[in-house]
This record gives sequence, structure tokens and C-alpha cells, in this order.
Amino acid sequence: MTDTSSTQTVWFLNGPNANLYGLDANQVYGSDSFPTLKARCETRAASLGLTLNFVQSNWEGQLVDWIQEARGTAAGVIINAAGLTYSSVPILDALLSFPGKIVEVHMSNIWRRESFRHHSYISKAADGVIAGLGGDGYEFAIEAMSRLIARPA
Repeated sequence: MTDTSSTQTVWFLNGPNANLYGLDANQVYGSDSFPTLKARCETRAASLGLTLNFVQSNWEGQLVDWIQEARGTAAGVIINAAGLTYSSVPILDALLSFPGKIVEVHMSNIWRRESFRHHSYISKAADGVIAGLGGDGYEFAIEAMSRLIARPA
């Protein structure tokens, strides 16, 4: 990283259907709406002195573009790739080229769900994984990222 201000910027990427959080009758992902989660995360990040770029896309290529955009401008990427977690080599490759810290996060406990969800391509690039804690896990991911980027290299 060449820009010292980049140590305070974190991208929080959300994959397909995350924009529907809170609308699921089964509440697999909790009752918080996506805008509520975004507000919670922005508040938590600000309390830790971080600038958070919290975004969502249903498109794999957009997530890859954002990871590439974060190169050299952000100290870390937090990612919930949602359904793309289990299938996206392009997202994995983009994350492997990212020089900063990476935290993978999931609203649900992916290991208690269908067997196809038990393998994450994202995990190979991640410094840590948080799963199964709903919206609290999103806030924990921000706290973990703050600690990771504060550690000496």
C-alpha cells in the first residue's frame, strides 16, 4: 500500500440476494433488513476509526471488479459472497491477488446447511471466517478486520 489513508478503508462486499435479508419468511438470515445491516456496520466501523465501503451485487463480475478496485486503496476486504462462495473461482482469484487482509463472513452457519455449502472457495484466500452469527457476525467481522489491519506486518 502506498497511500497511508488506505489503512483506514475497508470494503465490505455482499453477494447475490443479500439485498433480500430480512424478507425471508424462514429468517435463515435473521430479521434485519439489508439497509439495517448496512447502518449497523457503518456505525461499528466508524466507532473503530474505519471508513467502510458497504456494497452488494447479484453479479459475480461486479464483485471481482470491486475486489480489484480495493487493491491499493483499502487495507482489507470483508466478503459474504453468498451463493458464489461455493462456485466462484474468479472471486477466489481476485481475492488471492488482493494484498490486504480478508475476512469471510456468512449470516448462517454454512456447515449446518446443505452439503454443497460446506466447501468455500473464498476460505482459501481468507485470513479468517465468521459464520452463523447473523448480523452480529457482520459487526464481529468489522472488529476482526480492525484488529488484523492494526497488527504490525
